[in-house]
Amino acid sequence: MGQLYIALDFPSGLHVTRFLEKFGPVRPAIKVGMELYYAEGPAFVRQLVERGHAVFLDLKVHDIPETARRTLRVIGQLGVELTNVHAAGGLEMMRAAREGLNESAVNTRLIAVTQLTSTDQAMVEQLLIREPLEAVVVAYTQLAEQAGLDGVVCSALDVEKIKPSCRDGFQLVTPGIRPAGTAAHDQKRIATVEFARDAGATDLVIGRAITQADDPAAMYEDLLAQWKGIRQ
Repeated sequence: MGQLYIALDFPSGLHVTRFLEKFGPVRPAIKVGMELYYAEGPAFVRQLVERGHAVFLDLKVHDIPETARRTLRVIGQLGVELTNVHAAGGLEMMRAAREGLNESAVNTRLIAVTQLTSTDQAMVEQLLIREPLEAVVVAYTQLAEQAGLDGVVCSALDVEKIKPSCRDGFQLVTPGIRPAGTAAHDQKRIATVEFARDAGATDLVIGRAITQADDPAAMYEDLLAQWKGIRQ
């Protein structure tokens, strides 16, 4: 199985340090999003990498192709395992981002966000996109493959629809994962660990179910075991 990234949705590095201390010697895979990155900057990301964490830097780059190229060139110097762009930026932008990352990184993989898990059909139509949401996700996935990216971010509910057309090794990273019976919060298209695993997701992102648990380390180990199919 791939990674189970813990989404570090905290406002500061101090909050992150206190949280990760609860895991003792374990170094879980983690996701650094925009809030934390803008608060602490690239040096903090480097520190997390140096401490032994596999880092998914979730900045969702979406800009003109040359800006995307230059941005990914900088990100490639941080040593993160995974980072991303918005597929809505288009084929040229994704190709430029790929080229920029290749100029500075050896092992960092690049994936594209198809649609956020807070997006539903009504929101797609607000943007004057007339195709069904699932058709948009499939089309964006195909563009990401064409651009030479390593995978996409998608809802676990989309995996079965897009997986048949993906090449071997193409990553399907699924946020919006919740243990059965827990709150959806601001997510609209959510799934359990077991659903994502059985659908064929390659990696998971889980945030509040772990970060807000009474015992985050125990919750992480339990969800990790579910992900690996050790127990359900």
